[in-house]
Amino acid sequence: MWRRHRRAAPVYQVTDRLRAGRSVQVSGDQIAATVSAWLTELGTDSPLVADLVRAVQAEDWAEAHAIGEQLSVQVTSMAG
Repeated sequence: MWRRHRRAAPVYQVTDRLRAGRSVQVSGDQIAATVSAWLTELGTDSPLVADLVRAVQAEDWAEAHAIGEQLSVQVTSMAG
């Protein structure tokens, strides 16, 4: 009997750079909701959130870092 192995969804650590100690581990499809919620707490939103998610999904870490700097967040892959 052959089994298909599902590849585990990537997990990312998202860190709020404005609030010390606030960091969560989320799947890729939860990054936008997490960052958007944090921005909402500050009374703002940003179209850069979608750009951040695209950069992370493309594994363009230089771009993700640059966008994260503007949003005051850091996204790190939890993959080995």
